[in-house]
Amino acid sequence: MLTLRYPGICRLGAVGRSRAGRPLLMLTVGRGSRNVLVVAGPHANEAAVGGATVLRLAGQLAAERERGDDDGSAWHFLLCIDPDGAALNEPWLPGPYTLRGHYEHFFRPCAAEQPEWLPSKGYAQDAALPETRALLEVLDGLRPVLQCSLHGIDVGGSFVQLTSDVPGVPERIGKSAAELDIPLESGSSDAFQWPSPGPGVYVMPAAAAAGDGAHSTWERARRYDGVTAIVEVPMWACDRTADITPHPDPDHALRKAGAILRRDLPTVARVLDAMPPEVVGADRPLLRTVRELVSLGPRLTAEWDPAVRPPDAPPLPPMTTARVTSIEVYAQRLPLRAAAMLRRIAAVPSITRLVDTWCEAYERAYRPRWVPVADQVEQQARSVLAVYEELRAS
Repeated sequence: MLTLRYPGICRLGAVGRSRAGRPLLMLTVGRGSRNVLVVAGPHANEAAVGGATVLRLAGQLAAERERGDDDGSAWHFLLCIDPDGAALNEPWLPGPYTLRGHYEHFFRPCAAEQPEWLPSKGYAQDAALPETRALLEVLDGLRPVLQCSLHGIDVGGSFVQLTSDVPGVPERIGKSAAELDIPLESGSSDAFQWPSPGPGVYVMPAAAAAGDGAHSTWERARRYDGVTAIVEVPMWACDRTADITPHPDPDHALRKAGAILRRDLPTVARVLDAMPPEVVGADRPLLRTVRELVSLGPRLTAEWDPAVRPPDAPPLPPMTTARVTSIEVYAQRLPLRAAAMLRRIAAVPSITRLVDTWCEAYERAYRPRWVPVADQVEQQARSVLAVYEELRAS
């Protein structure tokens, strides 16, 4: 539609194909020499809002170019980098927009099948996924000043992770979040030990960039003096994720969260092991993710649970209510994801009971409120523009 409305401004083409042969489409707006890349759908369960955001941004930028407002940039939108995974989440899109409805049709691939992650050597020719190879080729061809990766979470707040500090971004996303009544996640478990120049913004430290970060496409833009922004928005808001007051008893809360994770993931594993092979069926994406998740409990809690943290581990940051809440949500989210995907494989009564019970517990614990899709899209789009405009200004 945009290419028909703005034929001299917008161009649509395929940059590759997915594992199942679906085209990987890229929409380009403008013809300037300064390139910006926006990637939607890097995680299959987050593709819907990211896809809407890229169309919202592309439409705005095309209209600006038509009016003659051109800053010399060209914007490139990968409409969905994992269309195969997104297809497995499609039954959720018509609703109902409840946590139970969301997890009724939940899918997220295992780490090795997520397009943003690289093999250990980090080279395009070593990448196992055609989606990853296509993304790397786009990055190397465009050499963007900014890459934005559009993500989302089920319960929490909005936040942005940056590979380099961009002054001015915290104020911009904070103002937008306040206007839209979306909390800023001020202690994300994804980055709770990273430097934070302001609420809802985290900067990848050098140690992370040299570790796991070096094996992601987020770091690729740094080769060309570019910046990557990972933009997160919640489907359901939890106001406690913005509470920066000290938690009244973090030691107890973290021990409890760790115990839940180490208890509930093995519970899913036992249900899986008890299923007859003919019920489980052959190896497939859902099953591969379930098997990966149920093996992760002990390793995932070692970073923050006082009961299992190594004695020589670096001290935790001050444990605010926001930081503790983000970890508590994480500890409940992972077993629920594993159970929900196992239920899609085989809806036996034992796993259905777990999904029902854990969804109810999730809602009781955090009282999440649905964020309208239009507001999710608006916050994500404003965050992308905030990073770009502040980066350009600096």
